Amino acid sequence: MKRLILAISLSLLATSALAQKDCEELKSEITAKLQDKGVKAFTLEIVPAANVKDEKVVGSCEAGNKKIIYKRD
Repeated sequence: MKRLILAISLSLLATSALAQKDCEELKSEITAKLQDKGVKAFTLEIVPAANVKDEKVVGSCEAGNKKIIYKRD
């Protein structure tokens, strides 16, 4: 039982840390992943969450206040 509680606590801390990730750092990580998958012509843009309409969101940063949107070129 103690191990389960510890695992859940560590998972929550990791999730919290990811949510606080710097937007530029996250954008760079997403760019690298897309390039590793062979995607060549794309644009990632950091925008305020309130400005997202029909764009494809591929990341969230600044505690959800900003989103990283993907556009295929």
